Amino acid sequence: MDLFDKCRAFTRADEVKAAGLYPYFRAIEESEGPVVMIEGRKIIMAGSNNYLGLTADPRVKQASLDAVERYGTGCSGSRYLTGTLTLHNDMEERLAVFLGKESCLLFSTGYQTAQGIIPTLVQRGEFVVSDKDNHACIVAGNLMAKGAFATFERYKHNDMVDLERQLQRLPLDKGKLIVSDGVFSTTGDIVDLPQMLDLAKKYNARVLIDDAHATGVIGPGGKGTAAYYGLTNELDMTMGTFSKTFASLGGFVVGERSVINYIKHHSPALIFSASPTPASVAAAIAALDILEAEPWRVDKLRENADYMRKGFSELGFKVIMGETGVVPVIIGDDTTSFIFWKELFDAGVFVNVFISPGVPQGLQMLRTSYMATHEKEQLDRILEICGDIGRKLGVIE
Repeated sequence: MDLFDKCRAFTRADEVKAAGLYPYFRAIEESEGPVVMIEGRKIIMAGSNNYLGLTADPRVKQASLDAVERYGTGCSGSRYLTGTLTLHNDMEERLAVFLGKESCLLFSTGYQTAQGIIPTLVQRGEFVVSDKDNHACIVAGNLMAKGAFATFERYKHNDMVDLERQLQRLPLDKGKLIVSDGVFSTTGDIVDLPQMLDLAKKYNARVLIDDAHATGVIGPGGKGTAAYYGLTNELDMTMGTFSKTFASLGGFVVGERSVINYIKHHSPALIFSASPTPASVAAAIAALDILEAEPWRVDKLRENADYMRKGFSELGFKVIMGETGVVPVIIGDDTTSFIFWKELFDAGVFVNVFISPGVPQGLQMLRTSYMATHEKEQLDRILEICGDIGRKLGVIE
C-alpha cells in the first residue's frame, strides 16, 4: 500500500463541502472582537476563545507595534541561545507573581508547552496519569513520555474514584505526574482539584494543571483553577497559553524554581525551538496589565456566559451547565449539527461545531463561547436565531 493512499481515500471533508455545510477554516477578514467580517459579511462571533475581548484592544495592538519597532519581527534563535529578550524575562517574572509561584518559563505555543514539560519530567520507570478528556497537547506530551519508556495511564473524565484506582496500581516509591485540564475545553467543566491534590499526596504524585481555558476566566482576578479553589500554594505546576485571555500566541508553565530551572535546561521543545516573537510577548504583557487593572472583565465574562446558559435552557436546549466562558449546546447528531451551524452562519452567527468522534455519539454539539465585550443585544440576537433554527430543525419544541 502506498503511503498516500489513505490521503486520497479521505473524502469526508469534500462531501461536507459539497453539501455546503463545511464549518472549518473560514477566513476572518476583519476582527472587532465580538463582531468579525467573514465573506464580506459582519458576523457575531460566538466561538472564539478571546474571553476578555482583548485581541482588538488598542493598548494590546500598540504594545505589539512598539515591540516590533524596538526588537524587530523575530528572535532568530531559541531561548537557550540568542532568543531571550528582556520581554521574555519580564513576562516570566510577571506571570510567576500573578499566579503565586516562584518561577515561570515561556514556550512558543501553548500546544508545545505540554510537550516541553511532560516528557522532560516523566522518564523511564516513572508514570504520567492523565484525564481521558484532556486536550490533545497533553495527550501528545504523554505519548512522547511513553516513547521515552515512561508509563502512560488514563482515568475516567474527572472521576477521582477511578484516578485513585489507577494510582493504587502504581509503585508508591516511583515518580508520578497527574495531568489534567483545569477547565475542559469542550464541556467547560472544572477539574475536581481538591480531591486530586489529596490523592496526589496520598500516592506520592505531583500535579500539573493546564489552565488554557481557566486563566483570566475563573478564580479571584482570573488567576485560574488553583485560585478558584484557594489551593494556589498546594498545586505543583500550572501551564497555560497566551492564545486566549492574553490575546496573543505562546505558552507558559509556573512552579517551583528548581523544577522550572530543570525544564529550562532539559526540554527539547524549548531548547530546539525558536522563542516567542517580540510582538506576541508584548501583546501578552499588555493583556496581563489590563487583566490586573480591569478585573471587571472576568466578572463580565461570567455574567455573559451565565446569561447564555440560562437563555439556552429556557428555550429548551440541552446545555452542559458550568461556570466558565464555554457554553456547549447539545444537538446529538452529526448532520443536524452541521445544518444548524450553516443556518446560524447564514443568519450572521459563528459558533464551533463538534461532531463524532471528537465527542461521543449523542453529544454532538455547538460549542459556543463568550467574551467580556459581548453586548446584551448581541447575546439576545444569538438566542433569537438559535431558537428559530432549533424549532425549525426539531431540536427544541
